[in-house]
Amino acid sequence: MSQPPYYESLVDKAIREAQERGEFDNLPGAGKPLDLGDSNDPDWWIKRYAAREDLDLGDALPGPLALRKEASRYPDSLVAVGDEQHVREIIEDYNKRVLADRLRPAFGQLPPLLAKTLDVDEMVEAWRGLREEREAERAAAVAAAQATAEPPTVPRRAWWRRVLRRPSIGAD
Repeated sequence: MSQPPYYESLVDKAIREAQERGEFDNLPGAGKPLDLGDSNDPDWWIKRYAAREDLDLGDALPGPLALRKEASRYPDSLVAVGDEQHVREIIEDYNKRVLADRLRPAFGQLPPLLAKTLDVDEMVEAWRGLREEREAERAAAVAAAQATAEPPTVPRRAWWRRVLRRPSIGAD
């Protein structure tokens, strides 16, 4: 009995021709086992994608958890802010977002998660302390760099001016 003719789709044909041309030879990872992650973790693929693309999964957190994470970074994240009024505005904005989050209905959370509001004056005081520490560290680093720096050298007269003993203009 003869076999019926084999039907080859366009995709199968393109793959077969590429294999015959050797386009799949020497690919990176050839001959190595596939790393399929933890088979017990259903989200292994999204975790690997986030790590590969250098994504911050903190943006995917629910509201209260994202606010708690943001609060844990204060006042260290405020050190670069140069103005006390701007620090106050940032903390007040955070507190407004916490209060707005408390007004949202909580579904499936028993008890509901809540983020704490921050005391603006305490955060400003902590910000001042950190700024003073950073300024002291910066001043110490500048002083250390200046102490190790070589003193400026006095430019010497050109050799031919010394030989001819003619005074140079602007030297000495």
